[in-house]
Amino acid sequence: MEQRPDVRAAREAHIWLQTIVAAIVALVLLFVFVGRPVMVDGDSMLPTLQDRELMLVRQVGYTPEPGDVVVLRKEFRNVTGPIVKRIIAVEGQTVEIDYAAGTVAVDGVVLAEDYILEPMVQQSWQTVTTLTVPEGCVFVMGDNRNHSLDSRDSSVGMVDERRVMGEAVFR
Repeated sequence: MEQRPDVRAAREAHIWLQTIVAAIVALVLLFVFVGRPVMVDGDSMLPTLQDRELMLVRQVGYTPEPGDVVVLRKEFRNVTGPIVKRIIAVEGQTVEIDYAAGTVAVDGVVLAEDYILEPMVQQSWQTVTTLTVPEGCVFVMGDNRNHSLDSRDSSVGMVDERRVMGEAVFR
């Protein structure tokens, strides 16, 4: 027995609707439990990440650790979207920045920063030289130290861990 065209069309529409709903649910679950794509905006992470580079950010089960490249949501100056920085120190750690030597030390140990673009030069807005990271916060810097608004600037400062969207795990 042959189906009427309107019944066949309704069944086909129902199958398409189920497929679309399943795809949307799968994407939502992927973004919630695995990660989400984020695009790099700017040059503050050169040479590690390029402007307009796409990366996957792992969110669930992530605990900030020094050295991690992370995506943050923190509004400052004219920046309103996600920003990408490297965690230098976490709560309780002491950061010392020696602009003359171009070094960053955490808890007295100078970091081996082979990932930075060029030697760091102090800018007039960079006022931080020594500090201890407060509870629940992280201290972040861009790899392009001379062209990065980061925790050295009072408009960014310490970043509340709740503002960390996740770790960049793939680009």
